[in-house]
Amino acid sequence: MPKAYWISFYREIIDPDKLAAYAKIAAPAIEAGGGRYLCRGMPSRVFEAGLMERTVIIEFDSVETALAVYDSPAYQQALAALKGGVVRDLRIIPGS
Repeated sequence: MPKAYWISFYREIIDPDKLAAYAKIAAPAIEAGGGRYLCRGMPSRVFEAGLMERTVIIEFDSVETALAVYDSPAYQQALAALKGGVVRDLRIIPGS
C-alpha cells in the first residue's frame, strides 16, 4: 500500500494566536495517528502561483490512515481552535 501525504498550503494567516492554539492540539493528534512531519515552515522561494506562506507536509502509511486522522475527534478539536484563523488549502495525496 502506498504512503500518503497531507499537504497544507497556507494562503493567509489571519490570527497567529489561533494557529498556535491549533498547532498545540493538532500535532499530538496527527502523531498519535501515525503522521510524521516531513517539513513545516516558510518556503525558501516560491514559483508560479505560489505564495510566500507556511507549508506543511506530513507522511502517513496510507490514504485511509490520513483520512481517519483528519476525521478523528482530536483533530476536529484542533480545527475548531483554528476556525477563522487561517485560509489554507489542505490536500491528502497518495504516494506513488
